Amino acid sequence: MVMVVALGACSASYRTHGYMPPEDELQQIVPGVDTRASVEDLIGVPNAAGVRDNSGFYYIETEMRHFAWRRPEIMDRQILAITFDQAGIVDNISTYGLEDGRVVPITRRVTKSTDGEIGFIRKLFGNIGGIDASQLLGGQ
Repeated sequence: MVMVVALGACSASYRTHGYMPPEDELQQIVPGVDTRASVEDLIGVPNAAGVRDNSGFYYIETEMRHFAWRRPEIMDRQILAITFDQAGIVDNISTYGLEDGRVVPITRRVTKSTDGEIGFIRKLFGNIGGIDASQLLGGQ
């Protein structure tokens, strides 16, 4: 019994994250005719949308393999990109897989404040000297 449980714990599990619309629903979208609203009605709200100029909808589905203590591994990823023209009409429909992608490194940028290394307590006590007694007494 213990051996069965131990072997079962070492088997890989697969999980799917995200949503990819079925092919029969994608066939209903007509470039040059459908709009953002009609695309949402037909296949649902996208996972992501074009942020800068609201140019597209992106539906992303990822299959992950989880095995014991190891970091999850991406087995497959499909991305559906629906782009729109300036009027909000469907311009193009494209699908991409892992073989089409490239890894984009994420950099963490920290903006330093102009205060330098002055801490909160130092700022608080630094303001005490700037108070004029005449302001407290109502300007007398």
